[in-house]
Amino acid sequence: MLEHGGNLNDAALHYGRARSAWLDLSTGINPVPYPAPTPAADAWHRLPEPSVDLVRAACAYYGAPRLLPVAGTQAAIQALPQLRLQRDGRPARVVVAAPIYAEHAHCWQRAGHVVQEVAYEQLDAAAAGDCQVLVLCNPNNPTGAMVEPGRLLRWAQLLHARGGWLVVDEAFGDTVQAASVAAHAGDGLIVLRSVGKFFGLAGLRLGFVAAAQEVLDALADWLGPWTISGPAQQIGAAALADAAWQRATLQRLLADGERLQALLARHGIASSGSALFQWWPEPRAVQFHDAMARQGVWVRLFTRGAGGIRIGLPADEAGWQRLAQALQAWSAHG
Repeated sequence: MLEHGGNLNDAALHYGRARSAWLDLSTGINPVPYPAPTPAADAWHRLPEPSVDLVRAACAYYGAPRLLPVAGTQAAIQALPQLRLQRDGRPARVVVAAPIYAEHAHCWQRAGHVVQEVAYEQLDAAAAGDCQVLVLCNPNNPTGAMVEPGRLLRWAQLLHARGGWLVVDEAFGDTVQAASVAAHAGDGLIVLRSVGKFFGLAGLRLGFVAAAQEVLDALADWLGPWTISGPAQQIGAAALADAAWQRATLQRLLADGERLQALLARHGIASSGSALFQWWPEPRAVQFHDAMARQGVWVRLFTRGAGGIRIGLPADEAGWQRLAQALQAWSAHG
């Protein structure tokens, strides 16, 4: 199993510091989550039939013509390589943008497909080449790199013409909704959306897939019944319909994202990212990660390639001050 952010139990065990004593910035999850309502009593009692209210709210929020709820986008990331095998009966030539959320390449490789990892700057050539599936995150996780919608739609057309798929993971797309291509899903374009990041509800395990109806039908059949719990459906529907909370949260996250980038810049770190996280290639990534951890600040370490660091947002002013102090100590002694 690949390593991910949010692994605070590992941090507590390795460094001998209680979970409650950590400032966890290792994920890109909104640290001030949606105030989840109490689910109706029957949500715990009844089998979770598919919720029309949830799908209606999701389609309105994401601007997609049709969506399939899934148990987090991870469920779709694992299932899509299997569906491709089932459809074609043979492995596909898959290009995965790099660097990227590692589960994408891992799941396609594990299913037996031929995977090539390609830098974002080379994706135009990859889309025009002979690959059958092209996978990327937009915004990218972990770098925040963006591909404008027009290019994505051109790539989708090229892939669809040869029976291929363009898979666009928009898990961090809520703060840049104008860049989403969910409204155009279909004809070879598959879009993944997550409730966990912007809404801060990662424990809900709720995401959505936008795609052609035949892909959604095959995916639903592969995943089986009752994939989304009753409480998750009710809470998700409420969050996706709460426009006032969404507007206020978007303003706060955009401001906090700028604040985090400015804080890092004051300590000589030129970062990129999104409103929910910042990332930079760090030549001393392991040492930085360890130095932060010894001060009780848990950040995300990337060791592939040249190495890098990703930092999420603190939840409150005390967290911001603690991060600033840890960065000051690194600048002084790192």
